[in-house]
Amino acid sequence: MHPEHNYKLTVRWTGNKGTGTSSYRAYERSHVILIDNKIEIKGSSDPVFHGDKTVHNPEDLLLASLSACHMMSYLHVCVMAGIVVTDYEDHATGKMIVNDDGSGHFTEVTLNPIVTVSDSSMLEKANELHKKANQLCFIANSVNFPVKHIPQSKI
Repeated sequence: MHPEHNYKLTVRWTGNKGTGTSSYRAYERSHVILIDNKIEIKGSSDPVFHGDKTVHNPEDLLLASLSACHMMSYLHVCVMAGIVVTDYEDHATGKMIVNDDGSGHFTEVTLNPIVTVSDSSMLEKANELHKKANQLCFIANSVNFPVKHIPQSKI
């Protein structure tokens, strides 16, 4: 039997300025993401879609989820392979298009992890392990667009 993990959260719209959605500009896109025993995350839509540029938007959070999941999968495969990682940083990018009907979707995400390892003999293997990490990443396995990797390893 495969273990099942369940997650839950509450998203609460906080953008009613008094008249609800009486017109397109009458409301804010602000909201909060609430998860038991965790800090509240303030959110909005992307500024292009009339959101607040000072808080996270769903597109940011999708990109962050892919990047963080890859990192955790990568650190796992490194431990299993005997690769000692001492630092990890990713500068992830994503591309999204908006269709004529107002719908949209991501077309790709590129992760650009910079990994520091403890020994130069580990560099080649450290770069190779990104492929295995991508295969294990729960979030990457859940999206319908390519998640690319341009890794750099250093000592």
